Amino acid sequence: MSTVADQLNSVLQKTARLIELCNALQEENELLKVENQSVKVALDGSKIKHADLEEKLRVLKLAKSIEGTSEKTLDIKQKINDFVREIDKCVVLLKK
Repeated sequence: MSTVADQLNSVLQKTARLIELCNALQEENELLKVENQSVKVALDGSKIKHADLEEKLRVLKLAKSIEGTSEKTLDIKQKINDFVREIDKCVVLLKK
C-alpha cells in the first residue's frame, strides 16, 4: 500500500499536470480567438465586395436594358435628363 506521502506526491503531480493542460488550453483558446477575429474581418471584407459586385451587376443590367433601339435610347436619355434637371431644381431650392 501507498503511504500518505506517496499519495500526496501523486496528487501534486496530477495537479501540476492539470495546471499545465489548463495553461495549454488557455493559450490555444487565445490563438483561436485571434483566428476567429481574422476570419470575421475577412468575412466582412467579402460581404462588402459582394455588395459592390451586386451593385455593379445591377448597374450592368440597367445599362443592358437601356441598350436597344435608338428611339428607346433617346426616350430614356430624355427622361434621365428631365430627372436630373428636376433634381437640380430641388437641390437649388434646398440650398436657399
